[in-house]
Amino acid sequence: MKRAFDLFFGALGLVVLTPIFIGIAVLIKLDSFGPIFYRGVRVGQHGRLFRIFKFRTMRPDAELVGSTSTGKNDPRVTRVGRWLRPLKLDELPQLLNVVRGEMSIVGPRPEVEEHTSAYTEEEKVILSVLPGITDYASIRFFDLNDLVGSEDPRRVFIEKYRAEKNTLRVAYVRNQSFWTDFRIIFLTFARIVSRR
Repeated sequence: MKRAFDLFFGALGLVVLTPIFIGIAVLIKLDSFGPIFYRGVRVGQHGRLFRIFKFRTMRPDAELVGSTSTGKNDPRVTRVGRWLRPLKLDELPQLLNVVRGEMSIVGPRPEVEEHTSAYTEEEKVILSVLPGITDYASIRFFDLNDLVGSEDPRRVFIEKYRAEKNTLRVAYVRNQSFWTDFRIIFLTFARIVSRR
């Protein structure tokens, strides 16, 4: 049932949002040199690696000149990126990952290996399900870039927020249901609209 939901709404979303995708793609190419999409490697279900689709919001060499954590007012973020990121529009291409079966609309947000390799035995249950575009942690840490600050965002994330994010992910996996997914989708939209 969940896969059917993902496939239907993932494909529908790609069709309906095509004009927006084209508009964002044009803005990215006009704003800075580099590809339209960011294709970073993430850890998926059962530890399988996959490349996530995102609209590129940072300079092409961002991961070579800094960490995988993005802080407040990160100079690597492009002008268009500063507009896309707060509205989460850069995440929309992950509907492609959903259709391909690498992600779900709702599920634990996928992480880089640096963080999944540090999972405790309890936290490893996170990798038993498909990662998602949104989950409880996405809602709770909607403005994570601001929370981690600008001085050392990677260290601040690991020391202050990683454990709580993982606790929320584990809670989702332990208590997931079709209606829980609907609730998370509703709360995600409410968070984007209200900014609260």
